[in-house]
Amino acid sequence: MSWGDVAVKDGGVTWLTLFVTTGTLVCCALPILLVTLGLGATVAALTSALPFLITLSQHKAWVFALSGLMLGLSGWLLYRSGRSCPSDPQLGELCNKTHIWNRRIYWSSVTIWGIGFVAAYLALPLRIWLDI
Repeated sequence: MSWGDVAVKDGGVTWLTLFVTTGTLVCCALPILLVTLGLGATVAALTSALPFLITLSQHKAWVFALSGLMLGLSGWLLYRSGRSCPSDPQLGELCNKTHIWNRRIYWSSVTIWGIGFVAAYLALPLRIWLDI
């Protein structure tokens, strides 16, 4: 396996992780935010236009588990020991730029996943606890 194959595989996993974690945000955090802002009719229109959102929210435990697993795999691929760039100046520069962008995308994914997790699992219990 050449360096180019590894870079493509790492980049593909990173983009797939971003896609999956964005799914957690769309299924769980966005509807809660819209209802909190008084836009319940928007949520109703959104779910009627995109019915897969209902399926995602019904299986949110699986969505969060899959995206958390993807985040773990992506983090391991990104920060594993022994990762190095080629000594060729052009490929080395490209490798460094790719690594920087992969880290940005990864931490954006972690942030999105965290927001979705807080909205899906912690917001309501925290609100109930604060109202008592």
